[in-house]
Amino acid sequence: MEAPPPPAGHSDAVRAALLGSWIGDTLAMPTHWYYNRLALHRDYGRVTDFKDPKTPHPDSILWRSEWTAPCKELDILGDQRPFWGQRGVHYHQNLKAGENTVTVQLANEVWQILNTLGQYDAKAYRQRYIDFLAPPSRHNDTYLEECHRGFFTNLGRGLPPEKCGVPEKHIGGLVMMLPVALHYAHNDEQAYQYAFEHLALTHPGKEMHLATEAILSLLLPTIGGASLTEVIRNECTRQRNPLFGFPFFKWLDLEDHEVIGKRLSTACYIDQAVPAVIYLALKYADRPEEGLIANTNLGGDNVHRGGVLGALLGAANGNPAWPSRWLTGLKSPPIT
Repeated sequence: MEAPPPPAGHSDAVRAALLGSWIGDTLAMPTHWYYNRLALHRDYGRVTDFKDPKTPHPDSILWRSEWTAPCKELDILGDQRPFWGQRGVHYHQNLKAGENTVTVQLANEVWQILNTLGQYDAKAYRQRYIDFLAPPSRHNDTYLEECHRGFFTNLGRGLPPEKCGVPEKHIGGLVMMLPVALHYAHNDEQAYQYAFEHLALTHPGKEMHLATEAILSLLLPTIGGASLTEVIRNECTRQRNPLFGFPFFKWLDLEDHEVIGKRLSTACYIDQAVPAVIYLALKYADRPEEGLIANTNLGGDNVHRGGVLGALLGAANGNPAWPSRWLTGLKSPPIT
């Protein structure tokens, strides 16, 4: 049976969650994948506002990254290809303060489809996804994650688009899934169903499914008005998901850098990145601005952690969550 459209308009919590995801992404964008925090603070100081990225990026690994396009028509690196293989190139060198990475730009594509059609349409998104990344691409970001490279490799081999996703374990996929879940936040069953369907297009696999369950188990009740802190406490008590099997409440007395960087990795893999988000969501549940600033200055894959964290903190705090300087600084805010 075709899913009914959601109620007209979106709640304050949904709007704030979307804005938080967009803000968390662009706030962290300049310091994305800095693993040396001394270098991060040397180059940017303590980041509290949107900034342009700087070159050179001391921790960039683009110099040892490569991808062979299956054909010219599917060469998603396009005019950014010459920068792959070079040292010091910033992953987001062409973006400006307040602009979003390609991950949130793709999240915005699905959000636009949802608003236009009133419901999720995987086929419509697949075509929009391909058109967005294939030449001539509709973005100006330099780095494209493994999921996109794997998808277009399979597309070039002749696989149908619905079968092109490669098993994944990176937190960026959760950011791309969030708009679907938020669109259906009025109905948990539909939110899970369509979030999983969307995730499977580019981020299939058991690990991503588990991570999505963890985040939605926090996001949906909080959208519905539950306390984010109590929802986290409940999930930690119930232990339905191994991603809650960490002593988050005991860690609250520690400095953030002692948790994320020592007890948890700052990298992109969901077995560490999702618990890092849960810890930050718990610690800053009623201090959303401080939470995104803390995440940004921790470095690592802070862009994608920020995209998920921003949604949780926005859902918990509604319209007052985000300062006006961030709202007016967003170059392409989600239309709600």
